[in-house]
Amino acid sequence: MADLNNRDASIVLIVDDVEANRFVLKEIIEDMGYLPMLTENGVQALKIVERFHPQLIISDIAMPEMDGYEFCKIIKEDASTRDIPVIFISAFDEPADIVKGFTLGGEDYITKPFIPEVVKARVNLHLKLNEYNRELLEINRQLQAAVNEQLRQMELEKKNMLYTLTRVARENACYDEEHMERLSYNCRILAEAMQLSAVYDSVISDTYVETIELAAPLCDLGNVAIPTSILQKEEQLSAEERETMQKHTTIGARILRDIENNGDYNDFIHMSGDIAHYHHEQWDGSGYPCGLRGKEIPLSAQIVAIAGAYCSLTEKRTYRDAYTREEALAIMERDAGFKFNPEIFHILKKIARQLR
Repeated sequence: MADLNNRDASIVLIVDDVEANRFVLKEIIEDMGYLPMLTENGVQALKIVERFHPQLIISDIAMPEMDGYEFCKIIKEDASTRDIPVIFISAFDEPADIVKGFTLGGEDYITKPFIPEVVKARVNLHLKLNEYNRELLEINRQLQAAVNEQLRQMELEKKNMLYTLTRVARENACYDEEHMERLSYNCRILAEAMQLSAVYDSVISDTYVETIELAAPLCDLGNVAIPTSILQKEEQLSAEERETMQKHTTIGARILRDIENNGDYNDFIHMSGDIAHYHHEQWDGSGYPCGLRGKEIPLSAQIVAIAGAYCSLTEKRTYRDAYTREEALAIMERDAGFKFNPEIFHILKKIARQLR
């Protein structure tokens, strides 16, 4: 077996059941400065390939236990080895044999008896091609990594822009930052609990949980376009003012849908759009802006509606003190089946002590 201490030299695996052929090829490969590894059949060769991953394989066709065609087929079907070039060797030069070798993924074909100059030329050619291919794959990998990083930065910038608009909307409505943080956290906790329910375990994944935590704060994004005189009014709104205020759902959704329709589709933008548009819909169809009922309402919007109601009830307002957890849950229980999905409310009730 060749000395493997020279890690810079390419390994060439020689597979032939005839010892004389193996040693002729060994001398040629060593004379070229490469490391030959010898074996007499395809079964043994597969073990060597798995352990040493040679840069080139020279394989006989007619061998016991596993012939060269079957050996090549296995190599080319494995994603980790399919890029290793295979040169077939045979005493026959029938066109059908050559075509079959190429069909199975072989790169070249040389016949016996060996002409050293021909063997060297073929070996050098395919080792160089293999090296160029590896370099090209590495360049493509680096390019893809750079593109992915650029896309990630663009997505991050879009999220930052949306969160900046949301902060403006929050300030217009006199929400404090803690409210949005509580909403985000409580949506995550509720979604995680729903994962454990037989009703929702098939639709709420870990990715879904992560996404709703990020998307929930964008529910009132549309408030950025609503007059502060309406958002901050302490008295009861007029019918006209109420109609204007309710437009924040469609405005927020339009901002997010415009981003999505420009080809920047992703789960975060899509879910944020659903939440912004439908988080004021109610289970019995009496909500706005579309009057959706029951399961017509996107699940993400249902989660945010329930978590948002809990956050609002347990926070102090200018016109009332904060309700206790127990008081808030009692109020919400009366609305379960009317304002809220009763199944989700009962899950929230079970994990209420984990909520902020």
